[in-house]
Amino acid sequence: MSEVALIVGGGPGVSASCARLFVAEGMKVAIAARSPEKESMQKLSKELGVLCIRCDASIPEEVSTLFDKVKSELGAPNLVVHNIDGRSPDIFRKTITEADPELALSTLKNSTYSAFLIGQQAAASMLSVDREDNDHLGSIIFTNASAAFKGYPRSGAFAMASHGKSGLAQSMARELMPQGIHVVHVPIDAAIGWTQEDGVRRHRLAGDSENDNMADPDKIAETYLHLHRQHKSTWTFEAIVRPWTETW
Repeated sequence: MSEVALIVGGGPGVSASCARLFVAEGMKVAIAARSPEKESMQKLSKELGVLCIRCDASIPEEVSTLFDKVKSELGAPNLVVHNIDGRSPDIFRKTITEADPELALSTLKNSTYSAFLIGQQAAASMLSVDREDNDHLGSIIFTNASAAFKGYPRSGAFAMASHGKSGLAQSMARELMPQGIHVVHVPIDAAIGWTQEDGVRRHRLAGDSENDNMADPDKIAETYLHLHRQHKSTWTFEAIVRPWTETW
């Protein structure tokens, strides 16, 4: 029976790389995003048959509907990737006295709160599956940022959201791993440069990747697949991903 993967947060970087790899590995794949009509998602749908679903992951009813739709069309997901960090460009480089409270709340809702909603539905779905002597019911992977463990100056709202997502993942891991659900927290301490039309890996702010100084989303996807397939005797909870040149 084919595995089913649900990726929440659609884009041309990590989510698209995960979708391509998971399909190549024989999985049925769904991607959820607020704008499933965008080019990167439609390309995955047309070329690979990925199911693209509209969902605002910060709204409980839409998340519940998302899981119902995936179950009815593909089957219950046994790999769920939450790949939303909730960042807004206007929330960065603001002192604590300058930060817009509404943007801070929006960042929390789109990051930590949406991770809670997705994690809750994923756990409920996996726990309801007939075990059939299977002690690995599924994997829930939370993408995060270096702000999960480093609160940078003029970045209080993002640090708050990232720390919250880290705490959620740790609590869920301690609760769910003994029940057969592998929960993984993956802070990516790097700019992510994905391959552009001209063949160059590039980040919109950090420029072109040189000598693999940026994280490659295809390699991040390989890491996620490895984590999902780990043996229960060596389940990893936290995997911090960074390029070999990154200062930390």
